[in-house]
Amino acid sequence: MYIGFLCILEVVTDSLPALASDLVVLAARLTRAVRRELEHPAGTRALSLLDELGPVGVTALAAADRCSQPTMTGTVKTLLEQGLVDREPHPTDGRAHVVVLTGSGRAELARIRRANAELVMARLAETHHTAEEVATTVAVLRDVLDLTSSPELQEDTTP
Repeated sequence: MYIGFLCILEVVTDSLPALASDLVVLAARLTRAVRRELEHPAGTRALSLLDELGPVGVTALAAADRCSQPTMTGTVKTLLEQGLVDREPHPTDGRAHVVVLTGSGRAELARIRRANAELVMARLAETHHTAEEVATTVAVLRDVLDLTSSPELQEDTTP
């Protein structure tokens, strides 16, 4: 019996690198599939990053999005015009500003997330997976993301 457990443990351990790779690839594919199907408006990712990071400068927001600062400046300008974000004085540097979500921005992000959830729920309904399996998957993703979050980026409020 103990030997059987070791065999199972060995199989799981040997397959962990492949499973970890699949997790990354499939999470990215799911994100792209949802974006393609729902055609979210430009700036959705910036809204989501602001929700995750809180008030940040344009440079930090660009770094989090892995885009250039001029590109993010244009995105923020559009979001400002739509009333989805606002600029506030930097808490420690009177010469700088941070970008913050407005109530309208939070409402738009909530609408987008509901649409994402509805699409994924429809796909899940076509599978054999239980709510418990989905909850486990979400818990695993949350744990991995908690360990890979960049604390220095979350604290950076420089422009």
